[in-house]
Amino acid sequence: MAFSLHGVHVPHRKNTQDKPVMRMDPPKLVTIPMSMHIGAPAKPIVKVGDLVKVGTKIAEVGGVVSAPIHASVSGKVTKIPDFLLSDGRTVPAIVIESDGEMIPDESLIPPVVDSRESLVEAIRESGLVGLGGAGFPTHFKLNVDPARMEYLVINGAECEPYVTSDTVTMTQRAEDMKAALEALKAYMGLKHIIIGIESNKKKAITVMKELMASLNDTTCSAAVKVLPPVYPQGGEKVLIYHTTGRIVPAGKLPIDVGCVVINCTTLAVLGAYLKTGMPLTEKCVTVDGGAVANPHNVMVPIGTPVSEVFAFCGGFLTDPEKVIYGGPMMGITVPDTSAPILKNTNAVLALTKKEASLPDTTPCIRCGACTNACPFGLAPASIAKAYNAKDAEKLEDLSVTACMECGCCSFVCPANRPLVQTNKLSKVFLREEKAKEANKA
Repeated sequence: MAFSLHGVHVPHRKNTQDKPVMRMDPPKLVTIPMSMHIGAPAKPIVKVGDLVKVGTKIAEVGGVVSAPIHASVSGKVTKIPDFLLSDGRTVPAIVIESDGEMIPDESLIPPVVDSRESLVEAIRESGLVGLGGAGFPTHFKLNVDPARMEYLVINGAECEPYVTSDTVTMTQRAEDMKAALEALKAYMGLKHIIIGIESNKKKAITVMKELMASLNDTTCSAAVKVLPPVYPQGGEKVLIYHTTGRIVPAGKLPIDVGCVVINCTTLAVLGAYLKTGMPLTEKCVTVDGGAVANPHNVMVPIGTPVSEVFAFCGGFLTDPEKVIYGGPMMGITVPDTSAPILKNTNAVLALTKKEASLPDTTPCIRCGACTNACPFGLAPASIAKAYNAKDAEKLEDLSVTACMECGCCSFVCPANRPLVQTNKLSKVFLREEKAKEANKA
């Protein structure tokens, strides 16, 4: 695997970046799955009939890599059914019938933070996970030896088309971000803070430069790194490379090269929690796509049905061909618009038939465009050939597990081949083959 400056120029379509964030009224029901993060699902600690308020803890961590979950509305727990996630797993979910009052839990107070350990514990209790990607529990990510963390890299790239929820966070919640960074400076011994932002976000760059200047001192350097607007700048390993010059080897974590990456919205929520004691209960979500009547960024209680978020933005101009969580490059299809907003939902898009229709696939012409576009220098066409031959050894030689599933290969392929989808299937196949070999041993 070799890093490169490659990627693709996707259409930006940042239609909502200059619009104010709208706050929607509470829905009648919220459905809150127990798995909205990488790691073990949370364990419900409420029962049917319990009354809860905004911020009441309703589920405790289910393991070392896990995160607690809190009520996003005030009301009554009506069901704790099994819930089918988009990845095919089934986990419990807590359904709360809202009383419409949004009464905060009166027991919530700002956490007492006076050490690294108490800061990590406070972050754990906040329920924070990565809010711009896979949802890695933030307390686990930051529970490292401060001596190993040379760089705190803040992800403000937001390279996906349409999505602007991070951008409006940077322009409108800089003080919350500052509160979080000051705590991290004080108790994590930060040496360098770098926020990576694509050059097409002029206002965010200006605001973040002011923030970094206020944090910059003799103990810690703080700076903005302006990046070319080339997708996928926001990929964790790509961002580390383009902000620090360091390469995270395959199979290693950012901390192995002295880096921790935190999403800018994650920081803002942390800063607000340290000031108020209100845990993660709501999410700023970009609502856009050609089928949406009034695209906007909306502050949404976690667990709100996607259908109600679209209705808040005026509904549909036309029946959408496809609805997705996230951006069009790495987003996943929403199985049904009754599905809920999750902790790490940064956008919901309703795409028209023109936007969502896939062109016909033709045979590979061996042009090499997929390899040239891949940030890691992988060979998607060769991976597809090995997958079709069910050659696990060859797939391992081709480093398919290093694929970040960014979709650059499919985007540039002149034959319109489903290369990133095949990469995903190849990773599953290779994992299954390794499991079979381990069982034999």
